[in-house]
Amino acid sequence: MGSCIQVLQLVGLLLLSHGVMWSRSQQSFLNDYHITWGNGNVQLQNQQVQISLDSSSGSGFGSNDNYGSGMFTIKMKLPSESYTAGVVTTFYMSSNTNNRDELDWEFLGHTAGQPWTLQTNVFTNGVGGREQRLTLWFDPSADFHTYQILVNPHQVVFYVDGIPVRVFKNNSKLGVAYVNQRLQLLASIWDGDSWATDGGLAKINYADGPFTAQFQDFSISGCPVGSNNNINSCYSSQYWWNGQSYWQLNSNQQKEYDIVKRHYMNYNYCTDRNRYPVAPPECSTE
Repeated sequence: MGSCIQVLQLVGLLLLSHGVMWSRSQQSFLNDYHITWGNGNVQLQNQQVQISLDSSSGSGFGSNDNYGSGMFTIKMKLPSESYTAGVVTTFYMSSNTNNRDELDWEFLGHTAGQPWTLQTNVFTNGVGGREQRLTLWFDPSADFHTYQILVNPHQVVFYVDGIPVRVFKNNSKLGVAYVNQRLQLLASIWDGDSWATDGGLAKINYADGPFTAQFQDFSISGCPVGSNNNINSCYSSQYWWNGQSYWQLNSNQQKEYDIVKRHYMNYNYCTDRNRYPVAPPECSTE
């Protein structure tokens, strides 16, 4: 197990140091984002944003623009308290519509001495229920780590420190809806103790709060889409993230992804026969 962690960390650092996932310098927060709720629990310090949860409110922020495709990057450090059960910290993209498309990173809190659980989920045309959960190979509250979402006409990929941890392919040929709405980039922290940690058995303790998540190094390489614009223009090959090298994982990335699934994934909706006696059709391409 230890060797797997070292390999993943080394490959991720190499990818990031060679700029594989970067194409634009960090942006001023106020140029690209706005506070969406919990104003009193949001602090801006230079290029760092801190959002907090206390007994009165959670908080969050969102991008000013919506996007049809791109690579979206943020560095995040989770609340540092030793007990954060019930505290849900998110970084996600959503169309904010009734039949929403949504791509979720959700950190589900932890109890003392236990690792954090990272959950991803994908909604397309209002249909979700595609949760995958994994135990991270590092403490996400000890330092900043890089989280990314790639969105193009061929696949959605979630990366941690340059390592793919979730892939959702375009399986429209199988009758599976794919992401086709403009998406806003969002982050939040909120009380999810009814379900988040140990299935809701471990409850939030506000005496340990406020719980603060930190974000920095915002980077958007994306195709903005206005409310009256055609999203199809965002599928053009003129954008590097739509290029053929991003249509699927390369051989090294596939090896990394296989390691993650084999050693760190502890829940996959595709194999949950209590929920899905017949696996959803997209699972056949996993």
